[in-house]
Amino acid sequence: MTQTAHYRTLWLSDIHLGYKDCKADYLLDFLEYCRADTLYLVGDIVDMWAMSRQFMWPKSHNQLFHRLLSLSREGTRVIYLPGNHDEPIQKYDGMAFGDIEIHRQYVHTTADGRKLLLMHGDQFDQEVCFGPLHAWIGDKAYDLLLFANRWYNKLRHAMGYPYWSLAGFIKSRIKGANDAIARYRDIGCRVAGEMGMDGIVCGHIHHPEIHQKKRIVYCNTGDWIENCSALTEDHNGKLALVYWTARRAELHPLNQADNRKAA
Repeated sequence: MTQTAHYRTLWLSDIHLGYKDCKADYLLDFLEYCRADTLYLVGDIVDMWAMSRQFMWPKSHNQLFHRLLSLSREGTRVIYLPGNHDEPIQKYDGMAFGDIEIHRQYVHTTADGRKLLLMHGDQFDQEVCFGPLHAWIGDKAYDLLLFANRWYNKLRHAMGYPYWSLAGFIKSRIKGANDAIARYRDIGCRVAGEMGMDGIVCGHIHHPEIHQKKRIVYCNTGDWIENCSALTEDHNGKLALVYWTARRAELHPLNQADNRKAA
């Protein structure tokens, strides 16, 4: 794919390499389309939880892992902020592996001078969570949601249609999920404000969003499990979300039409 976008900053989170629902192929495709001066990997890049239960590391995951590593050798500054699924890496806070810096949290200054607090977001779990029972039920319900999402999109692909997040659509219509997302957003904004920041960038909850709350801008990068989304900053400091599957379909509409005819 022809490279058409150059970002000042790119944020990716919740890739979950080593997990069966990771959309590694889509992210490889996206990284061919763009380049960035700085890349922040905002946690849950490798899903060590999933691999401790059942090891899987397909070719596309290996290719993506090495592609992310190679960016630091190609002129992109890469900063890794580990989350809860890649928790063992948290102990290397403040260190560097090769050209990749590791921080539990970090402050980014945008081109227009705003200070953004960066962290994965699992730091807020105790304040957001309803309790162990609710968390367990939520995990099981999410697994079921991803199962439905997986098979729904296999059917769409067979019919020549692009990926669409059924999981995200269903979550947006569940009041309990929306309440938890709102609570998470409020806590993030409060913490950023208390630290004198102009905003916060996080991931963790797989819900991409840019939301202005008074003087604080809240940005969630989303994920590469459901939404295939990334947060970007242009060279003027403007922040935006890219939903890659939708963007890819816009860039190659004829491919989708041809696929449907073939189906």
